[in-house]
Amino acid sequence: MKSIAIPAQLKKLNEIFRSNGFEAYIVGGAVRDILLGKKANDWDITTNATPEEMMRIFHRVIPTGIAHGTVTIHFMGKEIEATTFRSESGYTDGRHPDSVSFNATLEDDLSRRDFTMNAIASSLEDGRIIDPFGGQKDIKAKIIRTVGKAKDRFLEDGLRPIRALRFSSQLNFEIEKETYEAIRLSEVQEKIKSISMERFRDEFEKILGSDEPSQALHRMEDCGILAIFIPELAECRNCSQSDIRSFHVFDVLDHNLYACDGAPKDNLVVRLSALFHDVGKTDARSIEKIEYPAGSGRFEDIIHFYRHELFSAKKVRPILTRLKFPNSVIDSVAHLVENHMFHFQEEWNDAAIRRFIVKIKPEYLNDIFDLRLADMYGKYRRKPEPGSKGIMQLVMLKDRIKEIQEKQDAVSLKDLAVNGNDLIKIGLAPGKQLGIILNELFQCVLDDPEMNEREKLLEVAKRLAEKK
Repeated sequence: MKSIAIPAQLKKLNEIFRSNGFEAYIVGGAVRDILLGKKANDWDITTNATPEEMMRIFHRVIPTGIAHGTVTIHFMGKEIEATTFRSESGYTDGRHPDSVSFNATLEDDLSRRDFTMNAIASSLEDGRIIDPFGGQKDIKAKIIRTVGKAKDRFLEDGLRPIRALRFSSQLNFEIEKETYEAIRLSEVQEKIKSISMERFRDEFEKILGSDEPSQALHRMEDCGILAIFIPELAECRNCSQSDIRSFHVFDVLDHNLYACDGAPKDNLVVRLSALFHDVGKTDARSIEKIEYPAGSGRFEDIIHFYRHELFSAKKVRPILTRLKFPNSVIDSVAHLVENHMFHFQEEWNDAAIRRFIVKIKPEYLNDIFDLRLADMYGKYRRKPEPGSKGIMQLVMLKDRIKEIQEKQDAVSLKDLAVNGNDLIKIGLAPGKQLGIILNELFQCVLDDPEMNEREKLLEVAKRLAEKK
């Protein structure tokens, strides 16, 4: 492709650059995405205008990274990041250049970028493509290749190897052999270790948002990156689950990775929960020898993971804390992991359904079902059959929950017909005992929704208070 279509807004932006004697080009991810047939949402501009000159010719400019030649131009309702052509040298801190020169050409500017597919520019004047490093060819071949020597690029910034893995997962591209092998180099591994946890987490989140995160996560394991940042997950390799019962065909690591694939890609909490739902199995694993078949005199190993969900929930909190996820995400993931081993029985009565809702919490019901489906997917790396026992049980449980919700039965303390103030008005003292009585009233209503009437509950509360 020799040129791309330039949006009308960017053409007007170019008129201002050009009328003031400057050149401007779209560069980076936007060009790559257009060449891939995707819609570009963020526009990055490179230009021979300096930050000071851009601040002079545009009305609203924010000096977001002026030391490195970058400003943000507010133009026609868009925020456009614009950077002066620059060359760089020295990366002592493994991220930022020691020196930046703005006495550079467009090709100099493109040469400092990470991968050939990101080192393509397009003129704002006529859409003409400038591709000095063969980025279009690599995009067509679905290959990720560094600009110049891979080792040099990776030693400049330890995040670049992880970006390579992330792009491979997002775009379903292969990483060129020399580029991939450079990630394994001891010097590069040390540089990777130096990046901040926040920067790793941002790439990790993008990996989890790809169609098949297991691709990048397997490569992370192969390159040693998984052991650097999430050793608890890496340790699940070779933790066998397979015995004569044929419940699992994968070890714990692959099961977790494929479960992650099976979770909704637009739900970070469920994807994280699926990835870590069995991470505690390495601690919970035990082996029992049983005679099989009975009376045969032959003994087989049976593998158990008793209460592994508790081990997993205990492990996932420090992992996500170390990865700098927000507390809200950590709490949600830990809750789902701890409760993912529910076992619905058709004979459950309505009280059992209500207690299930209370335990899981109404706001997590959809997530826990999605996690169960992901767990099923991870067993054999395929979606379970619609008529399978596991699917039918989920359908029945969902239907039962819907019935309870339509009846508007109480499923939380706030649904009670009385509250703490009501109990105080009839003479109960504020404090811990009041909370205990409220909870007992709630348990009473869970067993019998018809008890959720003000006078009935106040009478029960009086009797409970007398016994205390």
